[in-house]
Formats: sequence, structure tokens, C-alpha cells
Amino acid sequence: MADEEMVVTPWEVVGEIDYSKLMEQFGTQPLSEDLLNKFRKHSGELHIQLRRGIFFSHRDLDWLLERYDAGEKFILYTGRGPSGNVHLGHVIPWLFTKHLQDIFDARLYFQLTDDEKFLISQNLTLEDTLHLTYENALDVLASGFDPKKTFLISDVKNVQTLYRIAVEVAKTVTYSTAKAVFGFKESSNIGILFFPAIQAAPCFLESATSGRNVPCLIPAAIDQDPYWRIARDAAPKLGYYKPAQMHCKFLPGLGKGGKMSSSMPETCIFTIDPPKVAEKKIMNAFTGGRSTVEEQKKMGANPHICPIYHYERFLFEPDDAKLAEIENTCKSGGLLCGEHKATLAPKVIKFLKEYQERREKAKDVVSDCFIDSCDRKLQEALGLERF
Repeated sequence: MADEEMVVTPWEVVGEIDYSKLMEQFGTQPLSEDLLNKFRKHSGELHIQLRRGIFFSHRDLDWLLERYDAGEKFILYTGRGPSGNVHLGHVIPWLFTKHLQDIFDARLYFQLTDDEKFLISQNLTLEDTLHLTYENALDVLASGFDPKKTFLISDVKNVQTLYRIAVEVAKTVTYSTAKAVFGFKESSNIGILFFPAIQAAPCFLESATSGRNVPCLIPAAIDQDPYWRIARDAAPKLGYYKPAQMHCKFLPGLGKGGKMSSSMPETCIFTIDPPKVAEKKIMNAFTGGRSTVEEQKKMGANPHICPIYHYERFLFEPDDAKLAEIENTCKSGGLLCGEHKATLAPKVIKFLKEYQERREKAKDVVSDCFIDSCDRKLQEALGLERF
């Protein structure tokens, strides 16, 4: 697919993704070896998503780590638009965010943008998105976040927590800026025009609440970057630090080309998929193989266009040497696609079973993790008399 067909916005990702071009378009910086070495000071061995370039781009991460080394802790902020069930593509950056929470002992503000999904969808009612907020929140906690340091935010139900900051952000952003960043049209409803201010608010929530500037790091897929450009523009005007960012790549779907998308459920592994369903999706997946077994044994396959290989690379083969062996054996024709699918399927099923067990346990604590239910916990965390 030609470069001009690539589209990456907060609401649409299509075409073959050129990540170098995206960094140039968005004005972000690559995660350099020097920056990764700074990470090693805190984490020891680098996380799989850093070693393999899954997280590949940043804004102000060097500044954030310098502040941390000087004794200034930071918060984490990321989120999810609850438009459907969670799939593995959504979980990828959450697992890295959980790693960050662990090694930096950081509080996480996780925003569930039920308002946004209602505003942009022709099919979802507000009741639908609120239900999905609860369901998606279970997946968030199943990813392993510390419930004592994780604050879930439903924009609709917890708007009183966000609104004052959102209004302050909104006053700094002109319509022409928002239109240039998001491509709003005359037909765009006024709710979605205001929404970027709502999404910016958690960047500054702890700073506003505690009365001191607190650095913020946002790990997320790069399609969400436009929102943080708005937040970064607003920050100095409001007296806050600009939020730092880390951007990750998209987990490919199981079809031919493109990222994993809920709109094509046959190409997604959802966290609630029964094992047999997940196995069937894997066994029916597109691969980088040849048209016949004989041809593949002779000429080899192309792992770099194969979602089965990328599943291993993103999540399911933690050993770098084994991953290199899979790649080389695939290229040489020694690993047939059916064989590779058959070895991947049990790994995925094991992951789903464990994830679903944690998801069920999360029902006991999820209500206490929403920010309106944990004011006392947040007061204690911030050392405040009231919140």
C-alpha cells in the first residue's frame, strides 16, 4: 500500500504504517540507545517492548528521567476508549505501563473516555459506553496494575473531577488549532470539539490537586498523539509541566495488513475469547508463507508481514534468541506456517486463561478503583486533608 494511503488519527488507522514518517509528521523523537541506557539504570534488563522497538518514540522522556533522578516522582496517565471489548492490541501498552508503575513506584490515572465514544459513534448509546467502561475497567485491572496506586476515571461519571481543569485547558485552545490538529469539520458536533480538553485534564490532575507541579508520563499508541499536543500546548499557559510521552507501535491484526481492529473481530483476539475461539482465529490467520509447502521449503517465508511472527515478537516469545531462531527458520523454509500457528496457539490460550482469571477477581475491587470512590485513598496518597 502506498505511503499516501496511510492514515493515523485518534479515530482511524489504515494503510501500511511507516513509523519513521509518523515521527517526522508528529515531531517526536526516537528512543535512542542513550535513552535506553538511562532506563536500564532503573529497570536492569530492558522490558521486551523496549528491546524490540515496540515502544519506539517519545517526547521529553530524557527530561522526565532527569527529574526523577533528581528526586522528583512522576505520575502515569493512559486510557482507553470503551467502544467494544478489549483485544490484545489494547493490552500491549498496558503491560508496559504496568512495568513502569512497578519500577518507578508511580501512581496511574487511567481514563475511560465513555463520552468520546458516545460522541463519535452512530451506533452506541450513552448506556452502552458506560457499560463498556465497567467491562473495560476489569481488563485494565487484569493487566496487573496495583489497585492501591491506580485511579480509574469515567469521564461521564467522574466529570466533576476533570471539569475545572478541562475548562482551563479549553480556554487556551482556539478552534483553528483544534481543527488543524484533529481535522474537525463543519459537521462535527460541539461535544467532540470540547472533548480534547477533557482528555488533557488527567495530565494535570495531581498537580492541581496537590498544589505542586508533578511530572506526567503518558505511554500510549502513537495514534493518540494529537491529544497530547493539545495538552502540551496548554501546559505552560496554565503553569504546569508539559506531559512527557512514550509511543508504541500497533499489534497487527490476524488478517492481511493493518492493525488489530475491533471492527474486524475475526482478526482480533479479545481478552474474553474462549480458548477454542482464539485457537480458530489463529489457525485461520494470514501468514507470510508461500502458496505451497514445496515452494515454502525451497524459498522460505516472510516473517515481517506475518501476524503469527509479530504475536511472538510483541508478547508471546520473551526469549530474544528463540525469537531470532523463529525468524531465521521461517526465512529458510524450515518452519511451516501451520506448524508455527500450532505452537503459538497454546501460548495465547494460556495467556487468556490467566488473564480471564484475573479479570474475574477484578470484579471484587473495580468499584473501589474509580476515582469518585477512592477520594480517601487519594487524599492519603497525596497527603491532603481533603480532595
